[in-house]
Amino acid sequence: MICAFTMSIVSAQMEVVPLDQNKIQTPSDGGPVMEFDSKTVDYGTMKQHGEPLRVVSFTNTGDEPLVIKNCKGSCGCTVPTWPKEPIMPGESGEIEIRYATNRLGKINKTVRITTNEGTDPHVLKVVGEINKAEEEESVPKSEPSMLSGGSGGK
Repeated sequence: MICAFTMSIVSAQMEVVPLDQNKIQTPSDGGPVMEFDSKTVDYGTMKQHGEPLRVVSFTNTGDEPLVIKNCKGSCGCTVPTWPKEPIMPGESGEIEIRYATNRLGKINKTVRITTNEGTDPHVLKVVGEINKAEEEESVPKSEPSMLSGGSGGK
């Protein structure tokens, strides 16, 4: 009986210690926090050679400056540009993403963002579809003129 009583006291003490340790080590005790308006960059359906630039907004909702260490597209066709200066708490910033819109087909790429948050990188999804440009969008046929052999001159 004494042994059982002692075991219950030891068990109770063991349960309390880890809970206190977890509370001390919680990552939400401060630091920078990068929050996005959206983690999906949607190009929609567009024609080949369409506008390659999209912008993603984010805010530092933490209590220390946010530093973006690196942004990298999953291939050379997806190129991000990011602010190099720290983003202060409460401030917002933008990441520009350029996709090579000369490529046809579905877009399914990612952009990985590494910061000073001390967590896994943020991952943005880049999606959409690029269709072949129609013939009417190509260079128009030339019409006769003075420069191309039309009448006129002397």
